[in-house]
Amino acid sequence: MKAHTAETQATVTPAKALQFLKEGNARFVNNLKMNRNLLEQVNDTKDGQFPFAIVLSCIDSRTSAELIFDQGLGDIFSARIAGNILNDDILGSMEFACKLAGTKLIVVLGHSKCGAIKGACQGAELGHLTNLLSKVQVSVDEVKAEMPGVDPTDPTLVSAVAQHNVIHTMDEILDRSDVLRELFESGQIGIAGAYYDIETGEVQFMKEILHD
Repeated sequence: MKAHTAETQATVTPAKALQFLKEGNARFVNNLKMNRNLLEQVNDTKDGQFPFAIVLSCIDSRTSAELIFDQGLGDIFSARIAGNILNDDILGSMEFACKLAGTKLIVVLGHSKCGAIKGACQGAELGHLTNLLSKVQVSVDEVKAEMPGVDPTDPTLVSAVAQHNVIHTMDEILDRSDVLRELFESGQIGIAGAYYDIETGEVQFMKEILHD
């Protein structure tokens, strides 16, 4: 499998980019891998990169986007931060990926048993982590309102907050970035929200807003 080039990237639509990721996760779950020579891809990408997607995911060591979507060098941009939350620096990275590097799809990827989301549900405070977790508070408040009386450590609550946070982050990306919203409205990029099950390796795509 060769690394993407400017020519191959130009043929990728948002829908096709999403299909690449779905097919990659299917291979991962079935313990299959695309036949690729990573050292050859090092050489192929030495003069430039042409990824087809950018994935915002958690720093959790079990959730490497390149692995769970079976992608090689130069295929995807990967932005990782605890709780897959959004901030201005990540928005800037997405703008670079989509506007300047030609990426066709943004994916927000949450996951099960997320320690950051669990901490947010319990109101954890620790140094700079306190401010990071505050960005999940909207999801915590809305889910708790829908599930009154549920213990903050309940796995069902934590999972619901993690999934709500994915959809909320998708909305925030388009609300806060004029650059990305313009690309999206013109059909140049799509956006999707997904949830990774750390027990099965499967990715569930919860929301897809795409242009062919």
